[in-house]
Amino acid sequence: MKYAYYPGCSADTSGKEYDKSFRLVAEALGVKLVDVPEWNCCGSHVTYVFNPTLAAALSARNLGLVEKIGEEIVVTTCSGCYQTLKRSNQLLKHDGEAQNRVKNALEAVNLSYSGNVKVRHALEVLTTDESLATLSQKVSKPLKGLKVAPYYGCALVRPKFEDSFDDPENPQSLDRLIKVLGAEPVPYSDKVRCCGGVLIMKREDVGLEMIRRLLVDAKQAGADCIVTPCALCHLNLDIMQPKVEQSFKLKINMPIFFFTQLIGLALSLKPSQLGLDNHMVPPVTLLQSKGILI
Repeated sequence: MKYAYYPGCSADTSGKEYDKSFRLVAEALGVKLVDVPEWNCCGSHVTYVFNPTLAAALSARNLGLVEKIGEEIVVTTCSGCYQTLKRSNQLLKHDGEAQNRVKNALEAVNLSYSGNVKVRHALEVLTTDESLATLSQKVSKPLKGLKVAPYYGCALVRPKFEDSFDDPENPQSLDRLIKVLGAEPVPYSDKVRCCGGVLIMKREDVGLEMIRRLLVDAKQAGADCIVTPCALCHLNLDIMQPKVEQSFKLKINMPIFFFTQLIGLALSLKPSQLGLDNHMVPPVTLLQSKGILI
C-alpha cells in the first residue's frame, strides 16, 4: 500500500509523538508514505466556519499537490485536517461559485485540482480488513490485560460523509483494533463526546469540566487508559489532566495513548521510539504492571 501523507501543523508541535509513531508503524506494516511536498495549513475548523471558501482553497492547494505527485489517496493523522480536507472536497463538488474562486486562486500559483483525490484518516487505513489481518500476523507482544477506553472524539466520525468509514454514533474501528492488539476495549458512554477542543483557551472552567467528565467516565467503566486518534483530544486529556485533578480535587492518573503508539508497543517498538517518555501522565508504570514492559 502507498499513500500521500499530509502531516498537518500538529505533526511538528503537539502531535510529534503521533507523527513519529505513525511513520514507524506504517513502515513496519509495509505501508509506504510519500510526504506532500510544500504542504500548507488545511484551513482548520475556524477558517472553515468563518470562510469556507478560504478553507477550501487552502485544502485544494494541498490536494492539488497530491495530484501533482501522481497519488490518488492522501492520508492524515489529524482529525481536524481530515474533516477540513473532506469538507472542502465536498464543497468543491457541489458549489460552483466556490469551485470557480478556488480554481482562480490555484491558477495564480500555477496549480490545479480536479477534485478526485480521496482523503483518508490514518485510523481508517490501518483498520481495514486487510490491514488488521496483516497486523494480527505481526503482533509480537500482545497487550494482554490492558483495558483500553477507545475515544474517537467528535471530529473523526462526524459529520457523516458519503464515504465515511465508521458509524457516527457508535464507531467500532478503534474497538476492533484494540482486540487485534490483544487488549480489551472498554465500553463507556462518552467515546464520541467532544473533549472541548480549543474551548479550554476561552472558557477554561467549561473545558476542564468536559475533560473531567470524559476521564472519570472511562475510569469508572474500568479502563486502565484511553486511546485516541486525535492530536487535540490527546493534548486536552493528557496535558490538562493534572489541572483537572487539581481543580476538582481528584486523582485520576489515566495514561492517554495515540492509537499508533499502542500498535507500536504490540509490534515490540521501544517506548522511546514511540515518544511515550514525553507524556504528561507517564504510562510506563501501567505498562510494567501488565507485563507489557519489563
